[in-house]
Amino acid sequence: MFDLAWSEIALIAVVALVVIGPKDLPDAIKGVAKGIQSLRRKFAEFQQQADELVREAKLDDVRNQIADVRNTISDIRNFDIKGEIEKHVDGDGSVRKTFQDPLIGGSTYTPPAPYEPPPVPDNAPAFVPPDVARWAAPPPPLPPAPEPQPAPAFVPPTSESEPARPAPTTPSV
Repeated sequence: MFDLAWSEIALIAVVALVVIGPKDLPDAIKGVAKGIQSLRRKFAEFQQQADELVREAKLDDVRNQIADVRNTISDIRNFDIKGEIEKHVDGDGSVRKTFQDPLIGGSTYTPPAPYEPPPVPDNAPAFVPPDVARWAAPPPPLPPAPEPQPAPAFVPPTSESEPARPAPTTPSV
């Protein structure tokens, strides 16, 4: 806070000793100390109150934000998407009237009945595909397997059809 050097403190002590006197100096120091303590307490109380105000202000902000979110969620839940689409697509309601009121020239749509195949008489022959005889016949027999051929005899690496290889030689030194 205050930037006092030792020389400045010594000068203040000497002036206080001369002005107040040595007899009343201890009482004066105690009074100054009590004054400083009371100022510190008052400053601490002020700081606490300021902190409480800040906390309350922040809580109010948070409460306001929560209320805004709740209002937004309520708006989303109450949003009528079907009504909005109808309002933008058919603002005057003429398309709806055309499909609902048969006197205006439109007619109400009735879906066709589901398809039902015609009844089959009791004396009608059953459907038989033309290839049924081929399907019902057993498959033709397989041809006999060929006779196994004997395996060729072992042929050494040098055979009569190949010239003989010269024997390896070692080089002389």
